[in-house]
Amino acid sequence: MELKQAYYDLYGANDLTAYRYNQLEQILQKAKTDRSPALKAQDQQGNAWYLSEKMVGMMLYVDQFSKDLYGFEDKIDYLAELGITYVHFMPLLKSREGNNDGGYAVSDYLSVEERLGTMKQLEKVVSLLREKGIRTCIDFVLNHTAKEHVWVQEAKSGNRDYDDMYHMFDNDQLPQQYERTMTQIFPEVAPGNFTYYPDLGKYVMTRFYEFQWDLNYANPQVFNKIVEVLLTLANKGISIFRLDAIPYMWKEVGTSCMNHPKVHTLLRMMYQIVQEVCPSVVFLGEAIVEPHEIVKYFGTRDEKECNVMYNASLMVLLWNSLATRDVRLMERSLAKDYNVPSDAVWINYARCHDDIGWGFEENILRDLGFDPEQHKQFMIQYMLGRYPGSFSVGELYEYNPVTKDARNSGTMASMCGLEQALKEKHSYKIEMAVKRILLLNSVIISYTGIPLFYSGDEIGQLNDWSYKENKEIAGDSRWLHRGKMNWELAENRHDLGTIQGQIFMGIKKMLDIRKSSTNFRSDLKSIPVDTGNQSVFGFHKENRMMVLANFSEREQWVDAKTFDWFGLPGEMHDLLTGRPIRSYNNQILLGPYEYLWLV
Repeated sequence: MELKQAYYDLYGANDLTAYRYNQLEQILQKAKTDRSPALKAQDQQGNAWYLSEKMVGMMLYVDQFSKDLYGFEDKIDYLAELGITYVHFMPLLKSREGNNDGGYAVSDYLSVEERLGTMKQLEKVVSLLREKGIRTCIDFVLNHTAKEHVWVQEAKSGNRDYDDMYHMFDNDQLPQQYERTMTQIFPEVAPGNFTYYPDLGKYVMTRFYEFQWDLNYANPQVFNKIVEVLLTLANKGISIFRLDAIPYMWKEVGTSCMNHPKVHTLLRMMYQIVQEVCPSVVFLGEAIVEPHEIVKYFGTRDEKECNVMYNASLMVLLWNSLATRDVRLMERSLAKDYNVPSDAVWINYARCHDDIGWGFEENILRDLGFDPEQHKQFMIQYMLGRYPGSFSVGELYEYNPVTKDARNSGTMASMCGLEQALKEKHSYKIEMAVKRILLLNSVIISYTGIPLFYSGDEIGQLNDWSYKENKEIAGDSRWLHRGKMNWELAENRHDLGTIQGQIFMGIKKMLDIRKSSTNFRSDLKSIPVDTGNQSVFGFHKENRMMVLANFSEREQWVDAKTFDWFGLPGEMHDLLTGRPIRSYNNQILLGPYEYLWLV
């Protein structure tokens, strides 16, 4: 796809398009000129680095992790010690005061929140991270800005160059047409997709919240402005851009205004621009949509859109397997082929900053004999900690008293049973909780893709119930698992006699092994295997290694004949312990929550 042709196809062959394309060329040329020698040297290596087995990420809120960007400097060695090679800074660009959707209502793309530091300090931190071999990822909100953004103010002031950068209407005729087919993002807390502003005498598209105005990508000026910001940030050393809310970027009357084909055109154009100006940069797409839709945002090998996408399904399947002690749903879901390009990579994680929504493939559930709605209710109650025998401690998020629908919040450790076990001072339950934590991490580290940790999970931090004392966030249970990093507990990380030491050193060991073997590269597929035991998840990496993981607190036997093509009968050894693994009458024994990386 040639950039100029795509631009003209999208915006029409006319004088305005020619004027705006000329502007775009000037933006690209300036960005090339401004790019530093160090970043140009990095560019010469291309962006295939994201496929490496050495890729390991951590996401964090700067204020929760280190108070600000100045304090962050002292924490870089900690990240390097664990083995982190990219840091995802949760929203830190300047956002509106008051409710700002957790920082996603950006009021200035080129400034950092004052309480966190300055853009100059961010550049310094990015440089220090790069010296340690750690790349930097930031959120880049593409669909909307805060209503206080300078582009809004310019439009309000009468600057005609900023006309139509947002979806604004003099009456509700078109908004009503849109509403007939548009989905709603937050129907409970922010119903409708438009807001009327009496001072303007206009209706404005506000799909997420009233204070977030949707950008109008049908105007080429919007594309140019976004590209200009993107390249400016890339020239400050940002290596990974998490493209937020990409399915919603293009709006058209009569459609759902989701996953529109022209969204993919926009992304292909942006990717082509990055390849021309800063080819070491990669795109991480955020699209919470069905699996068959999410894979489209990778594009193809010839016309790429995003290099990396979030594997939200794996997170859900992992927790389902823990709660049910049944891995069949995970095995069958992951075995489905969605024709993902060979150079497309998933980010694998067990927890993140957000809640967990229980979206399962209902056909597979029914085939397994489950009622989808009843099973969802089981998961909601189990992870909340109210189902008989549950080890989890958490909270509900966006509970609907009519439908009983809800999502769940909680840290990895608390939902794995550590909070309950410590409260009961139950040594066996503590042991089992730590095993569950390491089990989940063993899968996200060994499965094809990039493992991503949420800050604090690497030392088993528990739920932070103090959020309820803060009026500004007390109504949002997601802050239960966004507590401040406990650096006092982190001091225990080298002591295997402590919970923190067992978890931190256990994860570190797995990461060290991962980084030492090309078996963990992201261009080697993981292929699920039916082990014949519904509690044991198995997969192989293109016949190079076999992973077995027991999702039960009881010993489990696996019939080695189910994967005898892997080299059995015979002797294998476990990469994690170095011990030989022999089959006994073609049976392999796994202890409670044990996992084996077999070669």
